[in-house]
Amino acid sequence: MASQWRLDHLTAAFVETAAAVVTMAGRAAPTDLVATQGHVLSVADLVGTLVVEATIHHLDMTAHLDRVGPQLEPLVVTRATLDHLLGRPAPDAWSSTRWGCVATGRAQPTEEEQRFLGADVARLPLLR
Repeated sequence: MASQWRLDHLTAAFVETAAAVVTMAGRAAPTDLVATQGHVLSVADLVGTLVVEATIHHLDMTAHLDRVGPQLEPLVVTRATLDHLLGRPAPDAWSSTRWGCVATGRAQPTEEEQRFLGADVARLPLLR
């Protein structure tokens, strides 16, 4: 059961998975298809998924700490993924960090964000 895993176990599992994906991605074309966890996706999408997962968890780890958050590049990938899942881009005025937190249920949308999202607010979180 994942809830019983300790941080060191989770870290080791993520590092192992990330290393395997990076190795495989270096040997395959971005459009090659791979199977993982019962799904088939392109190598590019698998790498993107890993980037989004790492970015969101980085936001989790820095949310209440005085630490530097994710760099621009993974935030750009994460924002593009969340925008795609929503079906339209979030306003440029929303920071990628804020959008990442709202879109994944880590923060409640403000009234302004709710107005923009309209009925789509009921679809949050976009990632589970």
